[in-house]
Amino acid sequence: MSTRRISIIRIWGLLGLIALLVLTGCGRGTPTRTGTEHVVLALGYIPSVQFAPFYVAQDKGFFAEEGLEVEFRHGFETDFLKLVAAGEIPFVVASGEEVILGRSRGLPVTYVAQWYTRFPVAMFALAEKGFTSPKDIEGKTLGIPGPFGATYIGWKALVYAVGIDEDRVKVESIGFTQAAAVSEGKVDAAMDYIANGPVRLRLAGQEVTLFPVSDYIDLPSNGLVTSDKMIRERPDLVTRMTRAMLRGIRYTLDHPDEAFHMALRHVPEAGGEQEKVSRAVFDASLPLWTPPPGRKLGHSDPEQWERAEQFLREMGLIETHVDVTGVMTNDFVKRAGF
Repeated sequence: MSTRRISIIRIWGLLGLIALLVLTGCGRGTPTRTGTEHVVLALGYIPSVQFAPFYVAQDKGFFAEEGLEVEFRHGFETDFLKLVAAGEIPFVVASGEEVILGRSRGLPVTYVAQWYTRFPVAMFALAEKGFTSPKDIEGKTLGIPGPFGATYIGWKALVYAVGIDEDRVKVESIGFTQAAAVSEGKVDAAMDYIANGPVRLRLAGQEVTLFPVSDYIDLPSNGLVTSDKMIRERPDLVTRMTRAMLRGIRYTLDHPDEAFHMALRHVPEAGGEQEKVSRAVFDASLPLWTPPPGRKLGHSDPEQWERAEQFLREMGLIETHVDVTGVMTNDFVKRAGF
């Protein structure tokens, strides 16, 4: 078995076990005293202004208007996917490639509404390094947090799409220190979220060369995910959650200043001395949430999912073909009126 498959299996196995022991609890959709329905929505690792559309949906009453009392939880995406599949929590925001990976391992989860319209990961380097293509990393050192998550998938996607010779690249696991590692010359380039490390270096006055993965292969990214059982038994709940989320995204795109300040109320540590950086991160995220010409808010492109499945299979990240018609659907976006 290849090293990349062993690494992914370890992440899914060890972290998933921790999640199932620690994160379970109520939140499958339970009535409250106010007559609304309490549901859990699992987000990313830590609270961030990058979750502004969900804070907006809460503060503007979009969830409440759908009869929902939403509790946000934070943790590892792969853990939450297992909890959704097991029926322990109803919803998670997860990346498209993680949903395909999950389905390949038998997790009955489906992606029901798109949030990010571009894969948000990029390779970046200081401009002084003279990179003109991702292929320039050959013969040099690349930093990644580790052999897991969207940054790792983004690296493999560049290898696949650009034809990078992996044997000529020294890949180092550097944790979540990409900006510092690039700035200090510990690595020649790194994989990070477009709205993270590169933004921080530019704010610090350093010129950065950026190679977004989506410029070479556009993969489905973050969106709303639920279980197949929830879709069968509670399609009304899925539709209401979808509608509230999409209203939050639309309001954020239409009123970015207001949305940013709502996010700061939920993530106060992002304000104060950190507000300038937080605003730059938020502003860099907005284009990633904006639908491209010809695509409606929330709608997934089936061809994008087909390309992602083919890439994952040909790179050995999944072992067998996954029928993407069972992995994603636009039905609930349409039911929600978008």
